[in-house]
Amino acid sequence: MKIVFAGTPDLAVPCLQALLHSEHEVCAVYTQPDRPAGRGQKLQQSPVKQLALANHIPVLQPESFKSDADFSTLKNYQADLMVVIAYGLLLPERVLNIFPLGCVNPHVSLLPKWRGAAPIQRAIEAGDTKTGVTLIQMDTGWDTGDMLAQQSIPIHNQDTSQHIHDQLATVAAELLIQTLPKIKKNSLAPQKQDHRISTHAKKLSKAEAKINWHMNATVLHNKIRAFNPWPVCFCDFNDDVLRIWSTEVIDDTSNALPGTIINASKLGIDVACHEGILRLLEIQLPGSKRLSASDFFNARGKQLVGLQLK
Repeated sequence: MKIVFAGTPDLAVPCLQALLHSEHEVCAVYTQPDRPAGRGQKLQQSPVKQLALANHIPVLQPESFKSDADFSTLKNYQADLMVVIAYGLLLPERVLNIFPLGCVNPHVSLLPKWRGAAPIQRAIEAGDTKTGVTLIQMDTGWDTGDMLAQQSIPIHNQDTSQHIHDQLATVAAELLIQTLPKIKKNSLAPQKQDHRISTHAKKLSKAEAKINWHMNATVLHNKIRAFNPWPVCFCDFNDDVLRIWSTEVIDDTSNALPGTIINASKLGIDVACHEGILRLLEIQLPGSKRLSASDFFNARGKQLVGLQLK
């Protein structure tokens, strides 16, 4: 098939890579316009753009498809299908109708659960024990299209968003390549989503990353995993901001005020929560590198016990 690909971040790269190594022809790649990033705020090409240029594929970066010129350019490729993953634009109906086989989207959740911008993070934050990829026939809604194929993976107790992201990027590529022949033959039986049980995965914010120790230890553990690698959960430690990268839940209780460090050793730093105890395993102070709790303990010792995190 002749395919137009649309995607922007790292998540979309394995799908494009798989298509480039397949029997299909990627005739054009659409991605978000270059954005300023980093301390110097220099314009950065998206990972998808970098891969496309390295493979001599035409790259287009419209702000939208509202203009007739952008619409005509897309239509003139005369592609059979458009593959869209983490593109960042909601495609209007007239774009969806350009392609004889429509537009398909490998969405990284088990739809209809976790539609929206942050499905991986919200699944982990909610304590889900599995997630996956759902390949959908796109319509004009956000992740509301008919389901064509689905594949699940487990979420383990120490998995972070980065771990799951990397796994699902690979699963998405595999599921896409497996399903394309069936799309071409029109041999699939699309399934409607049950909108009554859908959930929304809203975009993450830095403000959400502040730890509230008056919560359950397991809830906090899930949130810390979900917010790794961004925006990273944090709390106040004396006059500094302490970033918390990894934790584990201790099967014990404490009568101490939530946020109190009740024990510190080379195993970790134990903090009382409203319910349960959370052991900090990897942390970071401003201007410093990430440290294991063992190294942090070696530097500060038992003086940590009794300190209040807020």
